[in-house]
Amino acid sequence: MADINATMESIRDEFSLFTNPHDKYVLLVDMANDTAGLAPEHRIDDNKILGCTSQSWIVKEKSGDTFSFRTDSDAMIVKGLLSLIERVFNKRTKEEILTIDGSKFLFSIGLGTVISSQRTNGFSNAIRKIQTELLD
Repeated sequence: MADINATMESIRDEFSLFTNPHDKYVLLVDMANDTAGLAPEHRIDDNKILGCTSQSWIVKEKSGDTFSFRTDSDAMIVKGLLSLIERVFNKRTKEEILTIDGSKFLFSIGLGTVISSQRTNGFSNAIRKIQTELLD
């Protein structure tokens, strides 16, 4: 498995194929459609991402020394963004996940200037939620 930074670089390469922001949004929606989402019983307040303008959730699972995450949102763009968290953080150790700066994540994959500030803040809150739970 590629290291966490290589995975982020791979995502940046995918999005760099498109110069039109609309095309990047289409790719995010396609990614959202490819995710399973969460069952209703996992869409609970404990799993909710606070500070996100849409209804969004993250569920953490641990297997040995690594973690995986399942995400969902009622907004397709946000669901696509959250799928990036799954892609980058799944099967990673706590130490690897904690190296990521949530406020710079979208910029590091080439989406920082494309995504609205509200969504960027919500996305940062999702990463903060994950990292805070890993420290507990």
